[in-house]
Amino acid sequence: MGISRYDPPDQERRAWNAGKKVGAKRPLKQRQIWAIRFLLDRERRLRDRALFDLAIDSKLRGCDLVKIKIGSLVVGPEIRTCAIVIQQKTRRPVQFELMPDARSSLLAWLERRGGTVDDFAFPSRVDCSAHMSTRQYARLVDEWVTAIGLRPEDYGTHSLRRTKASIIYKATGNLRAVQLLLGHTKIENTVRYLGVDVEDALALAEGTEI
Repeated sequence: MGISRYDPPDQERRAWNAGKKVGAKRPLKQRQIWAIRFLLDRERRLRDRALFDLAIDSKLRGCDLVKIKIGSLVVGPEIRTCAIVIQQKTRRPVQFELMPDARSSLLAWLERRGGTVDDFAFPSRVDCSAHMSTRQYARLVDEWVTAIGLRPEDYGTHSLRRTKASIIYKATGNLRAVQLLLGHTKIENTVRYLGVDVEDALALAEGTEI
């Protein structure tokens, strides 16, 4: 049998995840959210502040977040209080509310950014007609969390997607509501995504009197 130069048997193949931490990324805590906002405001990074706030409120996957168009965020001269996006993964619509902080930062960014309703809200650095790449978004998240003293191995783009969902779940214990907010097709996916375990269930049971 011949030896392929593309797969030499005498050469060790390094695993794709060697040296990397895999698994679910941690959601941000309230104080960490405000720390990142303070950092971005101090450095006057309007785009990053708008991107961060939108990521928290929308709970979108990175692939959907970077592709969002201005028309999905605005109505006339104002930022929408509620927006709808068709998810790339499920092809199903997901609806989310934009809170005052997000509306304010998005308005400031879009006034500087300009463009039309058909343009991407967060354009590529290379081609202004294209959208920011998911890789660039991931690099920004690493930069933000590192800047406030967190380990970038523990956080990622899914941290921002999970943050508000985790806060809502801890406050209400309502998995069905979180499932709808995340746009999951099955509640089992939501359970795994939030890392719900027996301790969570017991804590909710102990807090319920009959």
